[in-house]
Amino acid sequence: MFEWIASPEAWVALGTLVALEVVLGIDNIIFISILVARLPAHQRDKARQIGLGLAMGARLLLLFALAWIMGLVEPLFTVLGQAISGRDIILIVGGLFLLAKATHEIHASLEGQEHNAASAGSAAFFPVLAQIAALDIVFSLDSVITAVGLVDHLSVMVIAIIVSVGVMLVAAKPLGDFVDKHPTIKILALSFLLMIGLTLMAEGFDVHVPKGYIYFAMAFSFAVELLNLRIRKNKNVVQLHKKLQE
Repeated sequence: MFEWIASPEAWVALGTLVALEVVLGIDNIIFISILVARLPAHQRDKARQIGLGLAMGARLLLLFALAWIMGLVEPLFTVLGQAISGRDIILIVGGLFLLAKATHEIHASLEGQEHNAASAGSAAFFPVLAQIAALDIVFSLDSVITAVGLVDHLSVMVIAIIVSVGVMLVAAKPLGDFVDKHPTIKILALSFLLMIGLTLMAEGFDVHVPKGYIYFAMAFSFAVELLNLRIRKNKNVVQLHKKLQE
């Protein structure tokens, strides 16, 4: 099972897979961060940790159910000449849920600070976990399919998933706090979820969208927003300095 330890190629594959799993987990972290922000402050860390634990569990279960995953790609029925498989249904339903959830959150954010203050901390713990668990399965499909396509050793896949979720656990809280602190970043993150939802639906209808384009667009938009935040911060400092001089 661990005969690959002496193989340099296997270690390179492991490092590559860990990096890919972390990248594929970014949308998962964003979704979890936005959902747990609705919980009371004392429950957020616990929900975040359980949510990522569920993500790791979903990935490992799907990994050990490779035969079932391969069966998901078999057509179940045809709609207007388009063959629909079990995987397609999961992706389409998951995409629709993401679109609905992101649209609802954007609407709530645009209602103003008074509405946001009332809604923050008002969500129930277990319904939030149920939403996280449902989307974990959708996000895990891409993760596991990537792992299966990249390496041949099951143990390498398992290690990569555990390590990547560990990295996500470390990054989730700082990222969640950053998103909560900056409303424009939250809107940007919700826009990412809208884009990911549309991508999932497209994949469900066999329209392949290269993931590199999606992640490049996300990284570019995030970099631009960081520059905007820096500019606004500098302006505030200058205005404060002028007021002090007056």
